[in-house]
Amino acid sequence: MIRGRLAPSPTGAQHLGNARTHLAAYWAARSVGGELALRIDDLDSPRVKSWAADQAIDDLRWLGIEWDTPIARQTEHVEHYRRAIETLHRHDLIYPCYCSRKDIEEAISAPHESRFRGESAPYPGTCSGYQYGDRIEDREHCFRFRAIDKALRFDDRSMGTLRCNPAKELGDFPVVTRSGHASYQLAVLIDDRLQGVNQVVRGNDLVASTFRQIDLAERLEIEAPEYAHLPLVRGSDGRRLAKRHGDTRLSFYRDQGVRPERIVGWAAASLGLIDRIEDCEAGELIECFDWEKLPTEDLLLGPETKRFAE
Repeated sequence: MIRGRLAPSPTGAQHLGNARTHLAAYWAARSVGGELALRIDDLDSPRVKSWAADQAIDDLRWLGIEWDTPIARQTEHVEHYRRAIETLHRHDLIYPCYCSRKDIEEAISAPHESRFRGESAPYPGTCSGYQYGDRIEDREHCFRFRAIDKALRFDDRSMGTLRCNPAKELGDFPVVTRSGHASYQLAVLIDDRLQGVNQVVRGNDLVASTFRQIDLAERLEIEAPEYAHLPLVRGSDGRRLAKRHGDTRLSFYRDQGVRPERIVGWAAASLGLIDRIEDCEAGELIECFDWEKLPTEDLLLGPETKRFAE
């Protein structure tokens, strides 16, 4: 059975782009009789907002999205992360890195343009000479994972077959932050395993993260989920949704009296699941979901959203 997941991060309000991805994950799982898990990705403690988790849950319920599991939180999984980190350390797959961001920038001599959105030049390996059992210095450090030097591939349900050599294209990456917490890359892989998630639907800005998580999964000898990376919703200037594009928070529309069916209909039309924007309940569109209909290009937010609050 397919089990998808919703994993809002309580670092801010959920917006239209989040809603579209959440709905797609819901429709993808339900269209094949699958289940849906809900998790609050609250590990990024400095950025977590005290109100954001409850608001995200309210937003999902308002949209008509239902889930099948108790609500999990990353902060409940810390012991599982610790065990995975110990396993990686014993097998010499991670090493302490003392480099600051400035150190890394200075060590990279040539400009680097990655084919992966938002990715900088690979870490130059300054601290990678460490071997398990060596002394760890008593100064601030993270732990980096030794990315594998071979081609990895996976079949993305939305983007087709994707390939990457993590060592050459992405470089070694942190699995333990300087504050001692598990990083996003490790945490979400363990979270999905704990929740029995085998299908992940998320934005196409996370393709590089997927290759890192597949690499980690192979080394930890656990099975990674199947993935689908959807086009993002962007402002009319092509940039990520932000206040400069107007208020696109779901809580804003809810407070303005906008019916959730309007947001659901917009999301379905923008994904190619229905021919035009019309008010629909989320559950009504389950049978309309089809991977073949999904667009491949990012969506620029148009004037139709201004009518939501009219």
